[in-house]
Amino acid sequence: MQQLVYLQPPKLADEREFLNSVKKSGDLHSPWTSPPSTPEHFQAYLERMSTHENAAFLVFRHADDGLVGVFNITNIVRGAFQSGYLGYYVFAGHERQGLMRKGLEAVVRFAFQDLKLHRLEANIQPTNVASIALVKACGFLKEGTHLAT
Repeated sequence: MQQLVYLQPPKLADEREFLNSVKKSGDLHSPWTSPPSTPEHFQAYLERMSTHENAAFLVFRHADDGLVGVFNITNIVRGAFQSGYLGYYVFAGHERQGLMRKGLEAVVRFAFQDLKLHRLEANIQPTNVASIALVKACGFLKEGTHLAT
């Protein structure tokens, strides 16, 4: 069976499509995330994601090689902990099609098999219902929140 999506690390050649996708997705991303939106910010993102503490993946649709979204694993801690934080966003026109779910499944496999992480933590704002649904669909568990009284 052909895969719906594939992952690739971001590269400078992706800048134009990435920035166009960010521009078209402003309403979708607000208030949850602020992706790189200028050539300078995109280049800084590439530099930041090229360290051993981070791993970035662009999600592309197999059918037409269209850019679907982004997954970032950041602040990777090695040693006994072997942990990282997961962040992600979909681009407008690709939401609610199951493409990010397939991408997340691939990222989780990579995190545990290739990066050898023991823990991958998705930090999601409690009111971001769509993001919570995505990680739940991929087997993530809610560990807890604290509401100040």
